[in-house]
Amino acid sequence: MRNSLFPPGRKIPFILIFMMLFTMGVTLIRTKQAVAEGTKSGDGTLSPYFFVQSDDPTVDRLPLKSTSATVNISGIIADVVVTQVYKNEGKRPINAIYVFPASTRASVYGMKMTIGKRTITAKIEKREQARHAYEQARKEGKRASLLEENRPNVFQMNVANIMPGDEIKTELRYTETLVPTDGVYEFVYPTVVGPRYSNQPASGAPESEKWSQNPYLHQGEPAPYSFDIKVNLSTGVPIRDLTCPSHKTIIAFHGKNEASVKLDPVEHAGGNRDFILRYRLAGDRIESGLMLYRGKSENYFLLTAQPPVRVTPQIIPPREYIFILDVSGSMSGFPLQISKKLVKELLTRLRPTDIFNVMTFSGASDLFSNHSVPATPGNIRNALDMVRQHMGAGGTELLPALKRALSLPRTEGFARTIVIATDGYVTVEPEVFDLIRHNLGDANIFPFGIGTSVNRYIIDGMARVGGGEPFVVARADEAPAMAEKFRKYVQSPVLTHVRLDFNGFKAYDVEPARVPDVFAERPVVVCGKWKGKPQGTITLSGLSGHNKWRKRIDVSGIKPLARNSALRYLWARSVVRQLADYNKLQATDERVKEITALGIKYNLLTAYTSFVAVDSRPGRHGAPSVTVKQPLPLPMGVSDNAVQGGTVRSLAMFRTSPAGRFYVSGAPVKANLRPLGLATGTGAGPGAGEAAGKAVASGTDGYNAQEREDGGSPRRERRPHLVIESLKVTGGLSKETVKKVIEQNLYLLRSCLGGPHVISRFALKFTVAKHGEVGNVHVESLSGFDQSVSGCISEQVKKWSFPAPEGGRGVHIVMIVGLQG
Repeated sequence: MRNSLFPPGRKIPFILIFMMLFTMGVTLIRTKQAVAEGTKSGDGTLSPYFFVQSDDPTVDRLPLKSTSATVNISGIIADVVVTQVYKNEGKRPINAIYVFPASTRASVYGMKMTIGKRTITAKIEKREQARHAYEQARKEGKRASLLEENRPNVFQMNVANIMPGDEIKTELRYTETLVPTDGVYEFVYPTVVGPRYSNQPASGAPESEKWSQNPYLHQGEPAPYSFDIKVNLSTGVPIRDLTCPSHKTIIAFHGKNEASVKLDPVEHAGGNRDFILRYRLAGDRIESGLMLYRGKSENYFLLTAQPPVRVTPQIIPPREYIFILDVSGSMSGFPLQISKKLVKELLTRLRPTDIFNVMTFSGASDLFSNHSVPATPGNIRNALDMVRQHMGAGGTELLPALKRALSLPRTEGFARTIVIATDGYVTVEPEVFDLIRHNLGDANIFPFGIGTSVNRYIIDGMARVGGGEPFVVARADEAPAMAEKFRKYVQSPVLTHVRLDFNGFKAYDVEPARVPDVFAERPVVVCGKWKGKPQGTITLSGLSGHNKWRKRIDVSGIKPLARNSALRYLWARSVVRQLADYNKLQATDERVKEITALGIKYNLLTAYTSFVAVDSRPGRHGAPSVTVKQPLPLPMGVSDNAVQGGTVRSLAMFRTSPAGRFYVSGAPVKANLRPLGLATGTGAGPGAGEAAGKAVASGTDGYNAQEREDGGSPRRERRPHLVIESLKVTGGLSKETVKKVIEQNLYLLRSCLGGPHVISRFALKFTVAKHGEVGNVHVESLSGFDQSVSGCISEQVKKWSFPAPEGGRGVHIVMIVGLQG
């Protein structure tokens, strides 16, 4: 089709070029302002955005200069010191905010701040009091630092009044236990928080939830700060294997039982993926046994008991597998490739007696079948075809997808296993845990974290509450081994019907209160308090296959040791974790008080207690300070699609070639394309413009592929796109929330409307029930399409998922949609 606006050989009028460039310039200026403001608009969500360097050369927007960790592992306990160095190389005072991750098992028990030769030890305070002290110091011009917990594995460091030329060092300490699996110990040091999808409106959101609204660099851009880590390992037993699959390292052995690990100098910018260290002990020995600590007022114990060797039962019951695959924007590219390979490995190894189903989800979910089907070659092939077509786009609506999966009809006589493959880049962890607890029945959940910096909090948590085991697949070549390990776990648990009995040993406040079934060949880990003398026995028992199994530990032979003081922190953190899982969802004054009291008593960072350090000397006089958020690198392998809306909100996405073509996400686009943000239709506002921008970046902007060729005459064949012409919402959801969900899913209706030249309008009415599910869909054509089209649209809309309406009130939605092009 020939370009009717600008035929070949005809010069483009200068005024039209000027108008186009002016319009795009205005759009980009507004874009830059939106990013610089950190998306403060009340209409925005808590989603991340792309970093844009300020035009003000007096402000240092990259104050974090280095982050490093020193790790000392002794036996099964790791003690970690994390050091962050901030320096202001600008000309104005700044306040720095840095969001960073930690282990899901981390017990943060100390912090200090160093300014020059002065060191200030931080105090643990109630969160509100610590924040007040920090803000007061900031206003008074004093240097201060504040460490807060936003999630059990996501922390936020705030440093106030960093003066020009200042260097401020913060140091935090945490401890955690290392639990081996199949004889392999693994220490993981997370380095970067991946971008978290959120549809929660920014207006009215509590401060504790605004951390996800953070700036990110583009894919492939290195971290603007240096990264370093050193590990000292002392095992007491000869070390057999010691490897680091994530980074290049230099390993030195100091005898049979000790070793040190440091980063190769080429890894100075390696802070874009988890640091993973794995090791085995000679003879695949496991550090099992009992550790005791006698405190001033309370005593603590830690039991690690190795279960029996796996026994394969003669009869394996038929199983039903539900595979749930995340195909959202953050999974685009490398992570989704790993997921597809993993699902193929799992599906093609099912037994003929098994049944299965597959669900994919992003903004909406798509189900392979309304009920599970036999694992025949034909069914498996069709399911893989469904998975193969996904490229990764849209938000990460994990909660609605899980609701749908857990409500699928059961098949009598089949044991259900649910497998979830995701990077976990969401902010609804507590809601997910609670949903699984109340709807799981007799199924088990096995989550697979996909990528180099997954959200291990939600991966570990889903396995914990779902009675399964967590897996993390960081590389494609790990998929076959992980799939085989999963099959072994599911078909043959190590130990079931587990009991823990104390005889003569006065134990109390034991965590966990009930030991779950053991799927992996890993120790059972139990901690608690004890009174009186260390005497009596502890007995662990259960079923191994069809046989009874028992292990008894004699307490009287164990001496309490002062070096086991970390047990008090590990016990307190275990209790806090259990309380916090529920309290994040439904906070009660009693739970808040209990968590707060534990944090204060044990000097622990929690959701309700924070560390604050204030320098008594004023540092700032006169000039006000500027608050900057430290931009984070995208995790290795994660694409720009992970940052929702980033294609419109980032200037760095736009480049020009010497030929004058505009580039979006690396794809050359002819200069005569319509500028971004100019969505048409009477209902097209900022949201529609943003949706159009997303479409341009993904190559589905409504123009055909010929417009991205590097030579020849461009073709102006326009693909129609859907727009919201009018929208009315009544009930328990805001219009902005409803509109956002609809815009994320509207493109799905395009396949129902025929060829590329069909121009259609239709009215759409539906309701949203108390759990976010869609019902009562009615489609009315305003341009004469037939009943089959109405049925297709109706079926697609029923797959949409919305946030749960406030107060459980139903929502009624009436809208008019236009197909324009």
